[in-house]
Amino acid sequence: MLFVVIMSKKKIYLYASLIALTFFFWLFSSSNENNDDFPETVKIALREVGNQLLLSNQDSTSLVLPIIEVEKFKYKLSFQKQFSFEPSFLVSEVKKSFQKSLLPNHYRVEVIQCSDEEVAYSYEVKNQRERDIIPCGGRFLPNNCYTIEVKFTNKTILLLTKKVSFFLLLIMLLILFIDYQSIRKKRGITRDNKTKPTKLGSFHFYPDQNKLVKKASEISLSKKECELLAIFVARPNEIIKRDELTKKVWEDNGVFVGRSLDTYISKLRKKLKEDASIKLTNIHGVGYKLEISNRSF
Repeated sequence: MLFVVIMSKKKIYLYASLIALTFFFWLFSSSNENNDDFPETVKIALREVGNQLLLSNQDSTSLVLPIIEVEKFKYKLSFQKQFSFEPSFLVSEVKKSFQKSLLPNHYRVEVIQCSDEEVAYSYEVKNQRERDIIPCGGRFLPNNCYTIEVKFTNKTILLLTKKVSFFLLLIMLLILFIDYQSIRKKRGITRDNKTKPTKLGSFHFYPDQNKLVKKASEISLSKKECELLAIFVARPNEIIKRDELTKKVWEDNGVFVGRSLDTYISKLRKKLKEDASIKLTNIHGVGYKLEISNRSF
């Protein structure tokens, strides 16, 4: 859109940051939590973990019992028969299954003995390797009846990400709308200013259209003629030095050659001669002056 092109760099950086932040929250929330599907996704992932644990015991017949949602963000995996396992295998299978299902990577796992409800093994993952707590790797847990409970510990993020992303999106759209309206207003003012001619004696001077208009007569101006006349009109009855004129009209845009200034002044004089109250006067050795009588300006 056109208004984006004329934004300042700071505004572009602001909008880019907001968009990136919104996208981050949307990606996080869409990949980690979908209010209706999240529990079902967890149950499928945990069932796969249970299946792999049984297969590691050469058990392909006993059942993984229904996964129970103990409380919000906490799930329980149970088995039909006793089994044994090596803790690092459990860690690996949970991680693999959760990553495949795009589940959160902040969770705590507890292996509980059925007989006395004591915790036989536990670990915690915080999505930072140096902060993960995974003890006792390599020590087999004996054949026993176990349940496995998984609790997702970033529940605050899970509950808020979608709301935050939606709120950020609304803020971004509001800022864009306000800025767009502001730019439209400024562009409208600029457009209005451009359409208003400057009165110059019996002429009307349109610098944005490179022309002079006298009643029904229209006089075309070259780009250089227009630039020179605009300087004189801005400073009527004031001597403007040759060096200043050549610098503003030629040197800033290219190379000044020979007597170009005098040639264009002469052309302007011819076009302005129809109004006797306007004169482009040569101030010898200094520059030029646009003389306008009080009755004409």
